[in-house]
Amino acid sequence: MTAIRMVSTVLLLVLMQSGALCARRFRGGRNPQPRRPPPPPTYRAERGDTTESFPLDFTAVEENMDNFMTQVKNLAQSLYPCSAQKLDYDMKLNFLENTSVTCNDGSVAGYYLKESRGSRRWLIFLEGGWYCFNKENCDSRYETMRRLMSSSKWAQTKRGTGILSPLPEENPHWWNANMVFIPYCSSDVWSGAAAKTETSGYAFMGSLIIQEVVKDLLNKGLDNAKVLLLAGSSAGGTGVLLNVDRVAELLEGLGHTGIQVRGLSDSGWFLDNKQYHCTDCVDTVSCAPTETIKRGIKYWGGVVPERCRKSHEGEEWNCFFGYRVFPSIKSPVFVVQWLFDEAQLTVDNIQLTGQPVQEGQWRYIQNLGIELRNTLKDVPAMFAPACLSHEVINRNYWIDVQVKGTSLPRALHCWDRSLHDNRNNKAPPKGCPVHLIDSCPWPHCNPTCPTIRDQFTGQEMNVIQFLMHMGFDVQKMAQQQGMDPSKLLGMLSSGS
Repeated sequence: MTAIRMVSTVLLLVLMQSGALCARRFRGGRNPQPRRPPPPPTYRAERGDTTESFPLDFTAVEENMDNFMTQVKNLAQSLYPCSAQKLDYDMKLNFLENTSVTCNDGSVAGYYLKESRGSRRWLIFLEGGWYCFNKENCDSRYETMRRLMSSSKWAQTKRGTGILSPLPEENPHWWNANMVFIPYCSSDVWSGAAAKTETSGYAFMGSLIIQEVVKDLLNKGLDNAKVLLLAGSSAGGTGVLLNVDRVAELLEGLGHTGIQVRGLSDSGWFLDNKQYHCTDCVDTVSCAPTETIKRGIKYWGGVVPERCRKSHEGEEWNCFFGYRVFPSIKSPVFVVQWLFDEAQLTVDNIQLTGQPVQEGQWRYIQNLGIELRNTLKDVPAMFAPACLSHEVINRNYWIDVQVKGTSLPRALHCWDRSLHDNRNNKAPPKGCPVHLIDSCPWPHCNPTCPTIRDQFTGQEMNVIQFLMHMGFDVQKMAQQQGMDPSKLLGMLSSGS
């Protein structure tokens, strides 16, 4: 193994330099200005100066040298000659072979795929985008957001960002995986299993779409996978919680027992809490979360995990809420959740429209953070920053957000390592945290939170400006905390 490590280290340095030089010429990315080729992506360990790099899928090395050399050969062929080849970073559209599984309007569902020859890791991403729960608001959704209900105008290619990015500087651990993006066109939180009827007017087949995509991918290399990560954001994040065990059971039933199925749920851990102001249930924004799901699960023919269904028989809607369904999930799941999620605040009727919030709203927002912390405390693998935002793993800034000095990609890598070590009866890696939750009590008290802009001027706001903008009373809060106001301001500025 020592010889393999030495060879792989040298090869990686050479290949990464070649890849960076090629990528520089064809990358769009966040900063279009010319810049120096990035160094091989590394993370500094929280303690000491140990450097870890994540450029290749090394699962093959653990099995035999021939597979590893095949990976290296394939990667080298894709990079040489750089000057004569435009690197293809795009995922390409594929429609389902089973054309009876459709989007809301009856158009055939599909997925985008970027294969990575030699890698035995697969990432399937479920898109988010709210939902509709009756004929009237589904008709309205079809008029205003048809892309989320029909495949008729999907583009032929799609460029991945965040954890779907093929660029190692943006996606240090998963850039070389086989990438799959499933567009959301079922409006059912990925739960439906109902064909179109005259009464409903639409098909709701989110759960079936996932199943058919997995079946199609088995003919494209998934049958040889070692790890399948089912990821998703917002409604897609909830979809992960509802479907990760079903995917594992599907693969096991088809004889693919060697594929390790895992889940990554981003911004899909919603609370069935009481709204700040109760309103009539007219649409997805005004309706209380519990009432929306109660109506939706009937309209969609929604399917929930069997173990959760048995625990909540007659009240299966409970299984759409993370803290209720999580105890019943058998597959390993990593939860990513902003403590002050914008979508949660929206359905709770807290409208942050640029006007300073009232004292009652401010207390409600703080209590929301406390409630979320309480529901997450027993989740073994999680990343919960105290930020006001929604979705993160598909954003190009996902590498910048940290909790207690650890970034999200780093935490996910630690989780991967811990799962691998558990399977091999090894002790978990030291200095590699997987349970990360902010303890500071206010929105955006974490200095690495995404930038917030004033809705009227468009100008960036720092933490103090943002809190003042929301009606935060420094004098009053300092008095409650028993400290000098200037000391509190200093703590806010530093993110303490």
